[in-house]
Amino acid sequence: MRELFDFTGRRVWVAGHAGMVGSAVVRRLAREGCEILTVGRKDLDLRRQSKVEDWMEANRPDAVVLAAGRVGGIVANSSLPGDFIYDNLAIAANVIHAARGCGVTRLLYLGSSCIYPKLAEQPMTEGALLTGPLEPSNEWYAVAKIAGVKLCQAYRLQHGCDFIAAMPTNLYGSGDNFDPVNSHVVPGLMARIDRALVEGADSVRIWGSGTPRRDFLHVDDLADAAVFLLRHYSGDLPVNIGTGQDVSVLELAEMLAETIGWRGRFDFDPSKPDGAPHKVLDIGVLKSLGWTAGTPLRDGLAATYRWYRQAGADNVRGGVIQGRSLDSAGPWLDGNGGEKTMAPQHIGRS
Repeated sequence: MRELFDFTGRRVWVAGHAGMVGSAVVRRLAREGCEILTVGRKDLDLRRQSKVEDWMEANRPDAVVLAAGRVGGIVANSSLPGDFIYDNLAIAANVIHAARGCGVTRLLYLGSSCIYPKLAEQPMTEGALLTGPLEPSNEWYAVAKIAGVKLCQAYRLQHGCDFIAAMPTNLYGSGDNFDPVNSHVVPGLMARIDRALVEGADSVRIWGSGTPRRDFLHVDDLADAAVFLLRHYSGDLPVNIGTGQDVSVLELAEMLAETIGWRGRFDFDPSKPDGAPHKVLDIGVLKSLGWTAGTPLRDGLAATYRWYRQAGADNVRGGVIQGRSLDSAGPWLDGNGGEKTMAPQHIGRS
């Protein structure tokens, strides 16, 4: 396949490097012989346009992976709609606009499968975008993510920018937010089942009916797909990234119980929202380009649980991980990498 971008010796900014997605992208890029640029949230607020423009002009990245944003589960989205739509709109607008201004060669914007209509035909193709109403529990986040996708398309159309967008399915893996209330479904259930094991509890509550079906992708697979798309894909069509396989929330919980070694029963709380009844992405476009996910769900869950235990389950249960506090209402993917100055962190060439 024709290579559109050679990473060797290039400067690649991973915006959102300290979060689950960004850190996985950094790990993957370390094999590409490029110079990886990062900057922490304390040193660069991506919601401030002039600051973003100044930083990018000073550091001149050749490529950008935009993995930064405010994220969270159903509770966080429902509780903080203004924060979710403003923060994500501002980040997308500022980074994409500044990238065009300083001549970035390639940019990958990471959206989300939640941008598709709630009742979209399954599996969801890229063409389903904007064909129906969104899931109300995360529409604020979804609207902002749709705007980011459209910004990439508009800048390609008007300015000839080679900016692309991708929609990952539900993600999980090391570096996730394991808060049992405000996290996404995999880390939330993992934390609750682990606690049940430690405390000897005989039941774990699952929000909603347990029937919604989801496609779960390991974050390291996403990172590999991101590098693949930057190297090989150019077009205004956003590309789905997933496994093409789905399980119900109850089936996921049973897999997690088996992985963790807990034997008990699951109780359901119908007062809590289910979200969209079914979400699985059509991955035909990505497969036609030559990429497929390599991590089976059971293997990925086992690896994630090993990381969770090694990181210290007591530290992650309460929304604190590896010594840094998480925003329980929805952590930033760009987090805080601990940098002390405005200079980028040079992860180096390999």
